[in-house]
Amino acid sequence: MALRTILADPMLRMLALATALAAIVPVTGGGRDVAQIFANCAVFLLFLLNGLRIARSEIVRGIAHWRYQAVLVVWVFGAMALGGLALSLVGEAYLPALIALGFLYLGVLPSTVQSATSYTALAGGAVALAVVSAALLNILGVFVSVPLFLALGGSGEGAVGSEVLVKILGILVLPFALGQIFQKPAAPLIESIKGKIAWVDRFVIAIAVYVAFSGAVEQGIWSRVDGAGWLILLAFVALFLVFAHSGAYLVAKLAGFEREDRIAFLFSGAQKSAAVGAPLATILFPPEAAGFIVLPLLLYHLFQLVLAAPLASRLSASRLPDGDGCSAQTTRS
Repeated sequence: MALRTILADPMLRMLALATALAAIVPVTGGGRDVAQIFANCAVFLLFLLNGLRIARSEIVRGIAHWRYQAVLVVWVFGAMALGGLALSLVGEAYLPALIALGFLYLGVLPSTVQSATSYTALAGGAVALAVVSAALLNILGVFVSVPLFLALGGSGEGAVGSEVLVKILGILVLPFALGQIFQKPAAPLIESIKGKIAWVDRFVIAIAVYVAFSGAVEQGIWSRVDGAGWLILLAFVALFLVFAHSGAYLVAKLAGFEREDRIAFLFSGAQKSAAVGAPLATILFPPEAAGFIVLPLLLYHLFQLVLAAPLASRLSASRLPDGDGCSAQTTRS
């Protein structure tokens, strides 16, 4: 069942296609500059659409559940970021520097919106809370992820200069703000193309992955990471998955959230967004570095889907009173 769910995921198929295409026919030289400009324009469109479709009322409702949101923000941008930092520091001894740095980058990213809410629904969790939480995390991620990455030591070969911060403001923040400003007059248009917006998301992410991974292929990723290196990389990704999922559920339980809210916290707090991470990497890092840095993210994104499907099914099948002794303190009070 889990395998069928994964293979049926259009985003996963497009990520696999973009990675395979970059491995076989990477864009290089002058073509890479053109591809980067095209990718930047596509990212601008993606964040404009995000601004147009995320209702301000949803943001306000999410902020109203301040205790839940505060714990989730601390977990995602605090504990997860520190977990990524720890793996990055340990990984320097076993992996190429840029791939090790990728774990820090992975740790500071927000959660994915679509799959977090889908699996929350499948598991019988608080879907509305998951939607609002993931949306708020993604909005915060635009402003928080880069400064946090820098504060935790994201420099060296993946250095981020002031010109990149200007790009972030122009390509991510500006279109989102414009979308919020023109949300009301654009509402009929967004409603008419609602079914196609998801494919725009997937296409933009696939372009970003293709451009980033092309740079890694051009820099000889296959020769720089041997068989043992790939095994170590996979082990680190698996370790981060265990930390993220077990830690998220434990934190939500210790906070006394209701079962449905704990499920929403689990998927919103443990999953990481390729929709933000891949496009952002093409802006933050030069192409020859971006492909290496996003590699942990791409693998994590794959394995979070591998884990999420059976986990959600199991949670759905066990909708019984916990009897765990925690107070069923609601987050909606």
